[in-house]
Amino acid sequence: MSDSWRPDLGRAAGPVYLAIAEAIAADLAAGRLAPGERLPPQRTLAQHLGIDFTTVSRAYAEARRRGLVEGRVGQGTYVRAAEPPAPRAGPVDLSMNLPPHFEDAALTARMWREAGELQATGLDLLLRYQEAGGALADREAGALWLRDRLPGLDPERITVCPGAQSALLAVIGTLAAPGEIICAEALTYPGLKALAAQLRLTVIGLAMDAEGVLPEAFAAACRDHAVKALCCTPTLQNPTTATMSLARREALVAIARDHAVPIVEDDAYGLLPQDSPPPLAALAPELTFHIAGLAKHVSPALRIAYLIAPDSRSGARVRAAIRATAAMASPLTAAIATGWITSGVAHQVRDAIRAEARARQRLAARLLPAGSFAAHPDGFHLWLTLPTAWTRGEFAIQLRASGMGVVVSDAFATVAGPPEAVRIGLGGPGSRAQIERALAAIADTLDGAPVMTSAAV
Repeated sequence: MSDSWRPDLGRAAGPVYLAIAEAIAADLAAGRLAPGERLPPQRTLAQHLGIDFTTVSRAYAEARRRGLVEGRVGQGTYVRAAEPPAPRAGPVDLSMNLPPHFEDAALTARMWREAGELQATGLDLLLRYQEAGGALADREAGALWLRDRLPGLDPERITVCPGAQSALLAVIGTLAAPGEIICAEALTYPGLKALAAQLRLTVIGLAMDAEGVLPEAFAAACRDHAVKALCCTPTLQNPTTATMSLARREALVAIARDHAVPIVEDDAYGLLPQDSPPPLAALAPELTFHIAGLAKHVSPALRIAYLIAPDSRSGARVRAAIRATAAMASPLTAAIATGWITSGVAHQVRDAIRAEARARQRLAARLLPAGSFAAHPDGFHLWLTLPTAWTRGEFAIQLRASGMGVVVSDAFATVAGPPEAVRIGLGGPGSRAQIERALAAIADTLDGAPVMTSAAV
């Protein structure tokens, strides 16, 4: 309560009631009055200023007219709380494959609180380097995080990496030299394509079906070429959302064993589904480099991934590559990840992301034409196949003209002639209301025909 508030009218010119209203505005802007604060009763202020009660009453009425204060029956006059700006329609980015925002204020507060508690560890965390493979506590946290996917995992086998992309670079760079060949899905993660181009590798794109890579395509590549690695995402594949069955995984593992081809398993989404087949690293630990990042499950900001190599020798080579390119994973972000995993917060965040993804997938199922897209109920992207009236380029241009961005199939293609399809990320928009509006607009666009826009000129 601000019964003690007094306006400074010493230099005021003009009517006194206007000067009081101006003083309220000035003190609010300067922070001397706070939104929601109570002003002195009108008679009290009139007595203090030595002016008529009606002058103060008129001043408060003027302040109400300006939206500075509000009267509450039986309580007095209060500085008006600032109203949030009305939401503005703006671009909706559906191109980034981000985990969706969840609405759990208590969990969010706990994440920040536990991150802040790291200050108790002192300066060593901030002013010291760590070994390239990560501190023991961080590797133990990685084993805890992966215990459902890889039970009994020895922390000594884990390398803590500065993100999954860094882990991919380190692994593939140790397996293949410039000019050599790796295999990947015909539609694969764009980061793998960029990495292969940087390392000057040849990528053979393997034909796919609804489960992912076809075993016969992999077998043919191994027979015809000196393949240095198979790179794939067996669970919630990006972009197609395909998940390999256990039988498919076993078939690919058998071929890799026959031809002594290492497997690079990008398990970016492996812990999102509540029930999925075991990872390739569980079926063929002697062949598989398993990469489990936290970006899709917990936070893209952490840039932490856990890499499990087939043996100590290959693990040492990967750590040497990390030391040469990135020195180490950030000890600060690794410590945050470790804290969240050991306290259970990371699992709660994963569950909250999964629940929000499910809600958004239900919106997609309701708003988009049945059978037009592939998706997984626990994932936060979908693969939309376009009707014959549309090409992928025309569709993307049309959506861009409406303020929406999607990714066309060309970005993922490792073979010629990619399909007329686009990836839609459901996690980018901050709210379900935003994604609902975006999906409704996409459904309307699908119903129409291509229209020439200025973006296409």
